[in-house]
Amino acid sequence: MVTDHRKLPRRRGEELSAAIFRATLDELADVGYAGLTMERVAERAKASKASLYRRWPTRIELVMDAVYHLLPAPLSVPDTGTLRGDALAGLRRTAELLTGPAGEALRGLLGEALGDESRAARFRENSQRAGRRMMEEVTRRAVERGEIDPAAVTPLRLDAGQALLRQHFLFAGPSIPDELVVRIVDEVIVPLFGSR
Repeated sequence: MVTDHRKLPRRRGEELSAAIFRATLDELADVGYAGLTMERVAERAKASKASLYRRWPTRIELVMDAVYHLLPAPLSVPDTGTLRGDALAGLRRTAELLTGPAGEALRGLLGEALGDESRAARFRENSQRAGRRMMEEVTRRAVERGEIDPAAVTPLRLDAGQALLRQHFLFAGPSIPDELVVRIVDEVIVPLFGSR
């Protein structure tokens, strides 16, 4: 039985957006990006299609906002006391995100976003920004502990671990084994930053 959204209490602003974002991720988990429709998201969120289309004219914009809005705060990596431990925690969190609904969305978004330069630029910026912020926090702690030299912290080095995870995710499949995360940290991140 479908509930008529017009008979429900009216939601606005953040409350409505949060319900739509949650419905979007739930739809992604159930049917994948290819099967996601604005109509089903509206039905699931108990909102009108018009309220979706007013905010997000296309599904790609809706999915991008849903994924980036609901991602956890980038600085919530636990402080384990070592560069290696912090990097493992951060990359494991990224791997968990990529293997869930957010990863399914990112995989679908790539196909649509790459045909439009402005969307592709936004996609690149958003996907890179969260990973870089996480690694900035991890390396800041390592510098403060005297584990690494501040000169070792460069943009390319900050991006290396996340880039390898995305590479695996896109070309080897949606599963990211923990052994891969450990190898990236031990063979790439720790040597790149010259951990003492």
